[in-house]
Amino acid sequence: MEPRRVVDEMLARDKFSEWMGLELLELKAGYVRLQAVIRPEMMNGIGTLHGGVTFAMADSAFAFTCNMENSISVALDAHISFTKAGYVGDIFTIESKEINSTRKTGLYEVRITNQHQELVAVFKGTCYRVGKTLINES
Repeated sequence: MEPRRVVDEMLARDKFSEWMGLELLELKAGYVRLQAVIRPEMMNGIGTLHGGVTFAMADSAFAFTCNMENSISVALDAHISFTKAGYVGDIFTIESKEINSTRKTGLYEVRITNQHQELVAVFKGTCYRVGKTLINES
C-alpha cells in the first residue's frame, strides 16, 4: 500500500488535525513533515500556545508516520519536552521520523520548530501495531 494513500485517508478522517491547520509538506518512508500556523484560539491563559496543541500537533505527525504502512498503530506511550513558547502567527514545522520499527512496535521522534528554525518541542512516542489495516486492500 502506498504510504501517501494511507496518510491522505487519515487526514480526510481527522477533523482535529484539520482544525489545527496541519498541512502535509513531505512524506517518505518513515518520515512526515507538516506545517501549521498558530491562531488566537490556540492560546492559553498566559498568552502563549497551549501545550496541548503543541502535543496534539506532534501526536498527529507521530500517528501519520507510524500508520503509513497501512498497519493500524496506536500509542503505547508518548513524552514531550517543551523548549520554547509559541505565539499567534508562528509557523510551526512538525517533523516525525521513524527511529525503529518491528512487526508489533515502533519508536518515533517528532521535532517541532518555528519559522526561525528554533526548537519548540521534542516528542518521542512508541506505538503498538494492532494487526489490522486502515484501508482494505482487496
